[in-house]
Amino acid sequence: MRTLMTILFAAVLLHAQDKPAEVKPQPLEAVIIPVKTLTGDSFDRLVKLLGVFGAHMTADNNLRTIIVYAPKDVVEQMRKVVAELDRPGSEAAIGRNIDMTMTFLKCSSMKYIGATPPALPAELEPVAKQLRAATQCKDIEVWDFVPLRLQEGKETQQSQRLPGSVPGGAFPTTNITVRPESVTRKDQGRYVRFAQVRIGFHLPVITGGNQFQYMDFGLTTSGDFMEGQKTVLGKVSGMEEDTAIFVVIALKVLD
Repeated sequence: MRTLMTILFAAVLLHAQDKPAEVKPQPLEAVIIPVKTLTGDSFDRLVKLLGVFGAHMTADNNLRTIIVYAPKDVVEQMRKVVAELDRPGSEAAIGRNIDMTMTFLKCSSMKYIGATPPALPAELEPVAKQLRAATQCKDIEVWDFVPLRLQEGKETQQSQRLPGSVPGGAFPTTNITVRPESVTRKDQGRYVRFAQVRIGFHLPVITGGNQFQYMDFGLTTSGDFMEGQKTVLGKVSGMEEDTAIFVVIALKVLD
């Protein structure tokens, strides 16, 4: 970090100093600097930081390249800054705050027997309709909601106890690891690109009488997910006969 600040400070001084009259201008060269990690808003922040050099440059977010036309020594300093910032967790990578809500839906292929389960929230009815049409789900109910506050470019971990228990007092838990890589803009709206979403369930499973054992289930995914749209991440099955869990997320990028 100290090296990066030193380079940027030197760039400001270099740009601010008047060149002696007897020194000939250095020849300019055109160089392509690839950006391997940063995308979306993170890429834009990187380009803005490079503006301190005062060099002529063109940046392409889709190709993830920066074309620089400047003296050789300036180009080399810019390369060093890009190498320092083009990584998860850097000043350029960490940006916008993101609110995410995970909803765990319990889905059974058997018709519900007994008291009528609570009605689904209205905003989840379209999701339930799609699940019934695409799977063998007949009864769907909300198991739990998990709110998460994320930050672009930074990994977040959260553990939480889930509703319910088995004889003996054992209760289920979930452990969530999320790393939003960047916020991107497309014609349809804003998307959050996730390098990883990992959801683990540590569940007590009855083995007979008051006996139980803990079993681990989960899912891992990645990709671009649209702000303001409910997205089914995937299905977790195996914990109970004829029962599965679907994980639904909703996102809001905080400006």
